[in-house]
Amino acid sequence: MNIRRGEIWLVNLDPTVGTEIRKTRPVVVVSSDALGALPIKLVAPLTEWKNNLTQNIWHVKIVPDGTNGLEKISAVDTLQLRGVDTQRFVHKIGSTSSLVMKSIVAAVAAVIEY
Repeated sequence: MNIRRGEIWLVNLDPTVGTEIRKTRPVVVVSSDALGALPIKLVAPLTEWKNNLTQNIWHVKIVPDGTNGLEKISAVDTLQLRGVDTQRFVHKIGSTSSLVMKSIVAAVAAVIEY
């Protein structure tokens, strides 16, 4: 399975604890393609977009298009980044644009106060 940065995959995130995003859902792969020592990818889960998320620096709005394969407007939740084993990956949905990836990286930098 060849999983690349910027791709959107359906991933099984269960089991979870507390308020972690759960179930099988789309994620954006944010880890570098150069990291390959372990079968683990750093991902940011997607959730349904709601207008009240606009004020959150950690949510990045992503609109469905022919490349990303999404069916509804979504939010990339960079506050819930996590490393997941590639065995959790179900199938590829699509890919993000370079502009969306730049927004995701900026949101991650803001979350960690980089």
